[in-house]
Amino acid sequence: MHLNYNFVAMGIYSEYLDRSFNFPDLNKERKKQLKKISQIRNNRDIFVIATALTKRAAISIDYDDLLPISDQLSNLKGNKIDIILETPGGSAEIAEDIVKLIRKRFKEVAMIVPGYAKSAGTIMVMAGDEILMEPISALGPIDAQIIQGNRRFSAHAFLDGLEKIKEEVNITGSLNHAYIPMLQNISPGDIQTCENLKKFSESLVTTWLTNYKFKFWNKHTSTGKDVTEEEKKKRAEEIAKILCDHGTWLTHERSIKIDDLHGMRLRVTDYSKNPELYEAISRYYTLLKMTFDSTNIFKLFETSESQIYRFTKPLAPLIASPGKGPPKNAIIDFTCPNCSNITRIQANLRKGIPFEKGVIPFPKDNKFICPHCKSNIDLNALRRQIEMQAKTKII
Repeated sequence: MHLNYNFVAMGIYSEYLDRSFNFPDLNKERKKQLKKISQIRNNRDIFVIATALTKRAAISIDYDDLLPISDQLSNLKGNKIDIILETPGGSAEIAEDIVKLIRKRFKEVAMIVPGYAKSAGTIMVMAGDEILMEPISALGPIDAQIIQGNRRFSAHAFLDGLEKIKEEVNITGSLNHAYIPMLQNISPGDIQTCENLKKFSESLVTTWLTNYKFKFWNKHTSTGKDVTEEEKKKRAEEIAKILCDHGTWLTHERSIKIDDLHGMRLRVTDYSKNPELYEAISRYYTLLKMTFDSTNIFKLFETSESQIYRFTKPLAPLIASPGKGPPKNAIIDFTCPNCSNITRIQANLRKGIPFEKGVIPFPKDNKFICPHCKSNIDLNALRRQIEMQAKTKII
């Protein structure tokens, strides 16, 4: 039986919204679903590393994550663990440190990706003995990113570009003058750094797949012959090379789905085929997103019994109404994520509330056009955030 994700997720979200959860309710219900996932998974320990992907905050994997992760892992007692991971990526070096913490502590590790685990998050996923995803889940390319000033580019693409210039010189016997200004700004150290970063990502994935994911791969399904250590390493190297190949994915933000991973001959468990587990993970993931949408939490590390949060600046308060009834409105100083221009937006929560001078009404279709840069920005998450806090709908 395969459930439809959109139907389930929307139904779950509507159910929880109708129950008018406050923050303690959300916390309690998240824990309930984590415990249910653990029970379905034979009472394995469970741990969540999650980031609010759309918030303007330090959402990438960084050094500040090590202490809360270590702290939460110390609360667990078993030797088998499921890690629910939601991250845009970040430092591969820190990802390595996190994996070492986890693998040192636990005999068996499964990585569950209900949404997104991109870049360094994908590298972490490759350290699992088991990888669990569903059709909308996504990993991402692991080609290292170089940041110089306001520029960000792929180390792999940089090296490929240099190789093409060398090939052109070999064929024509001369250097195109258009390349000279660019090459003058490149040092041998820059080239070596890019080569090292590329090798580092591939090395981590190769080592972890060989040691963990493939440790239970003992027989070839096609022939029944024993799988050698050399064959495990060769398969791991092939997968690592594809994941790191900018030429294959073309953009670092590309989503890599279950079918893509199966095409690389990497076995992934589709948990949507287990209705009970699918519902429990979908419920937890919906509650996680609601927690991020309705609070100023941008990172969350939690077990079924404990949690640590990292916060952004406090949310703008709702304006209370005189007498009984819900708040009358919310006025938000909204910062455009593209140009940083600030626009005051008023969301009315009761009929007949006048708009203050200098504000614009909250768009009914949730599509906000920045008056400064004309970017089209989706405010669905902001609408959910306000309605969760107010426990009523925007008019």
